[in-house]
Amino acid sequence: MNLNSLNLKLILGITYLAIISIGLYFLFSVVDIKDLMSYEFIRSNKDIILKYKSENFFFLTAIFFIFSVVWVLLLGFAMPLLIFSGFVFGKWWGILVVLTATSLGATLLYMLVGFFFREAIKEKLAPKFSKLKEFFIKNDTLYFMGFRFVGGGGTPYAVQNILPILFDMPIKNYAIATFIGSIPSMFVSVALGSGIESVIDQNEELSFKTVLYSPEIYIPIIAFFIILFIAFVIRKFYFKQ
Repeated sequence: MNLNSLNLKLILGITYLAIISIGLYFLFSVVDIKDLMSYEFIRSNKDIILKYKSENFFFLTAIFFIFSVVWVLLLGFAMPLLIFSGFVFGKWWGILVVLTATSLGATLLYMLVGFFFREAIKEKLAPKFSKLKEFFIKNDTLYFMGFRFVGGGGTPYAVQNILPILFDMPIKNYAIATFIGSIPSMFVSVALGSGIESVIDQNEELSFKTVLYSPEIYIPIIAFFIILFIAFVIRKFYFKQ
């Protein structure tokens, strides 16, 4: 029985990895992720994107929501989603949609990876993040919320999503900490995307002068660097080998 369960896990795990590989291959064959973060690309396609949004608002929201969940499941990084969401949906609706979608995707990813690859993840990541164990033991929800708050202390987004596997964090606590803790850093990026849309509306180039005189741009950038500095300090003291 145990052998059959092990074989089933192995087959399902390999299938999951195959789906990730195939999905990423086709995604990068069709979409250049760099374009989603390129000011010139967004500017040249602004009217098309916003016209489609105004005519198909709920449909576009649903498609973006599903895409974001799948993107996180495929181990994608969050920044393109955040910029695009802010640009298309604005700060408030944008953060609500992308935060909910990425939190759901991260929770599903945590469950899947924990089920199929728990031992492999512990073997690979435990030595690097051993210092975090004492914090998680004290209060896993509060600590992981703070960890998310500073963008994972410089840890890649995909690694952030599976890290609590090392400490057997309950799924409910993970979901709550991910949703609440991700709000500040994600809102900064969504606000930046929304600010870019405002700059385009004024038919301006994205230059140092534009950044200097546009609070919609420079405030999120300043906030981003503050969070980056905090993340650097945390990484320096807690994530050393």
